Amino acid sequence: MQQRILQPGEIEALDKTSFPRILLPQVGSLFTERAARLRQLSEGNPIADYLQFAAKIVDAQHAAQASVTLQPLDTSTMERAQQFSMPLLPAAEHIDPAWHQVLDAMLDTLAGNEGLPEQLQPLITSLRELAKEERDEIATRLLQKEVAARHIGMAPFIMAALQVTYAKRAAALNAADVPYTDPASICPVCASEPVASVLRIGGKANGHRYLHCGTCCTEWHMVRVKCSHCESTKGIHYETIEGGNDAITAETCDECGTYRKIVNQEKDPMAEPLADDLASLMLDLLMSENTKFKRSSANPLLFVAVAEEQAESQTQGLVDPAAQ
Repeated sequence: MQQRILQPGEIEALDKTSFPRILLPQVGSLFTERAARLRQLSEGNPIADYLQFAAKIVDAQHAAQASVTLQPLDTSTMERAQQFSMPLLPAAEHIDPAWHQVLDAMLDTLAGNEGLPEQLQPLITSLRELAKEERDEIATRLLQKEVAARHIGMAPFIMAALQVTYAKRAAALNAADVPYTDPASICPVCASEPVASVLRIGGKANGHRYLHCGTCCTEWHMVRVKCSHCESTKGIHYETIEGGNDAITAETCDECGTYRKIVNQEKDPMAEPLADDLASLMLDLLMSENTKFKRSSANPLLFVAVAEEQAESQTQGLVDPAAQ
């Protein structure tokens, strides 16, 4: 009698009590919930003004997502990725032209009466006047974790527009078609890094940790007490601000010297990975001033940290000045 070895996806299918490996974004509610959380977290926060600014960007994302139409999926690329356990649609290689439409729609919203304050309108004008070729060049650099100092102000808008297209693309997928990838520390859909991880509540995902992609907003499971950057299970520790929000902690790793935040819905059911990560900037400041650990990935709505890291590397002769 022949025996057949079951693959991981088949094993899960047999287990009716199994938890989902992949949580695809629910675009219809994703941005409205994120904007509401940003506004909630802004109350009494030292960076309240920035969180209110970010909430307006997320409002504009929600308004734009309803009308965007993406190009058809490249099924041959996806089949090849599935065959070789690679991310389905690496972000930097699959920029949908529709992101320009999304950005323009967002800028229309942000230029309106309920949009950004007058002092930020020149930035919106600058974004409008950029040629598509220059927009695409900046977008590609951002997706490759590069940002020139002169583009820091534009980066949140461009990343937000890109995020809408990638989230829409991810939402149209079937979770069962998303491959197991190696390394498990990057998004199996778009190959981007997670912005944070989240301990989920409710349904079959209850009590499990998921990494939340900063680009396409897909979430994928990773066991607790494991570095979400290098996947080490040794030397994992947790840092928080005494008397601060105990729903968010920094998970540090002695092996790779980095940290990434964990957002705990068990302690705050309204916690949202990207919003809570952004609102806990004081924890980042604490980590940079009092520990040896470096942040492992940036928040797409705040690229200052990436620019500072590149500037530091350049002074050490590690970055080509021409890239800036």
